[in-house]
Amino acid sequence: MIMSSNHTNLRDIWYTMIGIPGLEDIHLWLSIPICSMYIVALIGNTLLILLIFTEHSLHEPMYLFLSMLALADIILSTVTTPKVLAIFWFQAGGISFASCVSQMFFLHFMFVTESAILLTMAFDRYVAICYPLRYTTILTPSVICRIGIVSVSRSFFICFPLVFLVYRLTYCGRSIIHHSYCEHMGIARLACDSIKVNIYYGMTVPLFSIGLDIVLIIISYTLILHTVFRIPSQSAQLKALGTCGSHVCVILLFYTPSLFTFFAHRFGGHSIPRHMHILFANLYVVVPPTLNPIIYGVKTKQIQDRFFQMFSCIH
Repeated sequence: MIMSSNHTNLRDIWYTMIGIPGLEDIHLWLSIPICSMYIVALIGNTLLILLIFTEHSLHEPMYLFLSMLALADIILSTVTTPKVLAIFWFQAGGISFASCVSQMFFLHFMFVTESAILLTMAFDRYVAICYPLRYTTILTPSVICRIGIVSVSRSFFICFPLVFLVYRLTYCGRSIIHHSYCEHMGIARLACDSIKVNIYYGMTVPLFSIGLDIVLIIISYTLILHTVFRIPSQSAQLKALGTCGSHVCVILLFYTPSLFTFFAHRFGGHSIPRHMHILFANLYVVVPPTLNPIIYGVKTKQIQDRFFQMFSCIH
C-alpha cells in the first residue's frame, strides 16, 4: 500500500499493518491461542449477559454492572481481534486512514469505559458492605442507568479529542504501522510535523483519568476493609470479603497488563524488545475479556446455579 502524496485528502491515505515485527514466521501459531481466547470471550460474555437478563434473581446492581462489563469486553476484543487474525492468516494488513482512526477511537474509548465500570463495581461493593440496609435504595435502577450514561459520556469526552489530534497532523509518505492494530501514538508517529500535543495529551489524560479511577478503587476497598475488620464474627468477615474476590481478580487482570504496556511503551526504551511490547498489547485486549466471565462463573454461586439450571433444562 502506498500513501497518497496529497497532504490534505486524508481519504486517500492507506496504511499497512505488519502484525508483530520479528515474529512474522510464527503469526499462524500465535493466531491459534488468540482466536481461541476470542471465541471463549464472545461465548462467555454473551452467555453471562443472557443469564443476567433472563434470570430475575440476578437483577441486582452487582450483576447489572457485571453485564455492562461483559458488553464492554465483547466490544473491546472485537475492535481489534478480527483485524489481528486477518493479518496473521491472510496478511491482510491494509487499512484506510478513516478506519484506522475509528479503530483507535473505539479501542481507547472502550478501555476508559471499562475502567469506569470497574470503578462503579467497586462503589457497588462499598455500598453493599458499608451500607447494606440502604443498598437497594441507593443503587436504584435509575441510578444505575445514570452511572452507565456518565461512564460512557466521560469516556467519549476523554477519547474524542484523540480523533481531532490525529486529523490535524500532516502525513507525507510513511505508511507502515509496526503493530497489529491502530492506536493513537502509532498513527501520530507517521506524521511529518510536530506531535508534541499528541504526546502530552496521550500521556497526561490517561494517567489522570485511569489514575483517578485506580485511586478511587483503592479508597473504596480501604473503607471496605475498615468496615469488614470491625465485624465481630470471623465467618461474617470472610463472607463479606468473598463477595469482593471476583472483582479484585478482574481489577488486577485489567489494570496490571495495561499499565505495564503503557509505561513500558513510553519509558522502557530499548530494554524491552518491540515484538514483546506488541505481543503483550495483543494479549491484554483479549485475555481479560476471556477470563472475566470465567472468574465470575467460578466465584459467584448465583451465576453457577443459574448456568447449571439453564443447561439441565436444555438436556
